[in-house]
Amino acid sequence: MIKGNEMRPRDLSIMCDQLTELTLADLKPLPAPFNKPEMEPGIKMGKPEWAEKYNAHLDGFIAIDTFERPKTKEEEDELVQKFLRGVEKMLSLDTNAGILQALNLSMEYCAKCNTCSNACHIFEATGGHELYRPTFRAEVLRMIVKKYFDKNGKLIPGGKKGVMVKFIGGDIELNWQTVARLGESAYRCNLCRRCAQTCPLALDNGLLAREIRKIFGQELGIAPKPLHEKGTELQLKTGSSTGMSKVPFLDTVEFLDEDATDLFGEGVTEYKTPMDVEGADILLLHNAGEFNAWPENPMAFTMLFQEAGLSWTLSSEICGYDNVNYGLWYDDAQAKKVAIKQNEVAQKLGVKRIVIAECGHAHKAAAIFADRLYPGKDRVPVQSFLPLMRDLVLSGTYDIDPSRNDFPVVLHDPCNYVRQMGIVKPQRDILKYIMNPGHYGNMGLPYYEMKEHGVNNYCCGGGSGFAIMNSMNFPAYRDNVAHRKKLSQILEAFGPELMENTDVPKYICAPCSNCKGAMRSIIEHYELERFNVHYGGLVELICNAMTKYSTPFMEFLRDE
Repeated sequence: MIKGNEMRPRDLSIMCDQLTELTLADLKPLPAPFNKPEMEPGIKMGKPEWAEKYNAHLDGFIAIDTFERPKTKEEEDELVQKFLRGVEKMLSLDTNAGILQALNLSMEYCAKCNTCSNACHIFEATGGHELYRPTFRAEVLRMIVKKYFDKNGKLIPGGKKGVMVKFIGGDIELNWQTVARLGESAYRCNLCRRCAQTCPLALDNGLLAREIRKIFGQELGIAPKPLHEKGTELQLKTGSSTGMSKVPFLDTVEFLDEDATDLFGEGVTEYKTPMDVEGADILLLHNAGEFNAWPENPMAFTMLFQEAGLSWTLSSEICGYDNVNYGLWYDDAQAKKVAIKQNEVAQKLGVKRIVIAECGHAHKAAAIFADRLYPGKDRVPVQSFLPLMRDLVLSGTYDIDPSRNDFPVVLHDPCNYVRQMGIVKPQRDILKYIMNPGHYGNMGLPYYEMKEHGVNNYCCGGGSGFAIMNSMNFPAYRDNVAHRKKLSQILEAFGPELMENTDVPKYICAPCSNCKGAMRSIIEHYELERFNVHYGGLVELICNAMTKYSTPFMEFLRDE
């Protein structure tokens, strides 16, 4: 196997069972209390039978759980030709108009300065392994284009020949393992685009990683099951990526309303989630996963919106009660289908605006990406919940007692809020208002900021689908590599003394469903329960600070 510091882009074409590997010793050490070797769990590698059937040829991890190894030479050749046709479509104005300008800039103008590498949490976590450098897969794609396509983006059968190919940057052999490894490498990136933000030329390696995913999804019909079969396809069929159809959804909402009334109604207030109300001001779109995994989050929204007297509703129509759009990560066609369905639900109800609840990628998919997919005047305006909630809290809508939130809270910034949309201040204004000052916090704040925060935040490691991709041994990559920087930030923010004080409950505020999925994985993998670490969203903290309720909203406080 090739060592991390010796790997080069052209090595992806080497025919072998596995190109490289990652061990625990290769990874960047963690802060205290995980600075002792015995504290950190090991890396679970794949079973031999997985490698025999699937594509484990890159680094031993398998992200694309639908990609079986070609069985014949004909299948190998077909894979390569389909990939090249996909690249040709990627380079065409007719089939990729919305992306092409940014794509061409990123393909042509990279100065190899590696500023992006210093900004990448994956590259840092792996101790600087070349395979995980943001420019690595981009350079492989660039080499393929230079060898097999002319200046107009047209495929040259057999590619360019002769000694000059090396000097024009096309020094790579394209075989089925090159294609397979390039596809897997696109799922070693969280698509957080921190590299694009730091690039002095504003080039976007995350975009190139997504374009590779798109070629696999749209041209080769290959995508991870959690994103496609159990993601967008299931959502379009049943209404939700969780598989929850209308009747179970309505039953769940009714149960949560009863629970909210019993726990917090004080015998006076009955909480009732409005459903399918025509002409309401707001259609609130949750990530449907919240209802199953974190039901206290939609419950908090219902309580806060009802107490504020807002005109709002949920929808029980297909795609109307699930704001996710996994097509954002791998397939424009699927993303467009979901986005259109969500907009049609809002149009049918006649609402004035869609408000996206705590889900980062849904913010980007509905408010930004959908504009490129189907621009038009018939789109219902889409807004984030954060400015709305900030205005409600700071205007005195709720009677707040900050002393009720007298425990350490660290704020995690979801990439799609801060870096993709510039929503940085509202969540901080809320925390300053609802958190107890003087006891816990840093930087003069009543909560803990991570060192790199706001638009400079680091991804949780669950972005671009990682949080829900649990097939085979991919969680070993996610938990040990992709999550590594975020775990380090959490440990550094709280500090070793507070972390080891198990009498004090510590809360990670992650106002995004994917990010909460990441925090759940981090806490489980590293057994942070032993340090009394909890996690959840932002609206739960608001409810917990409200004097109206004698019962703490946070369950871990009720248990005490």
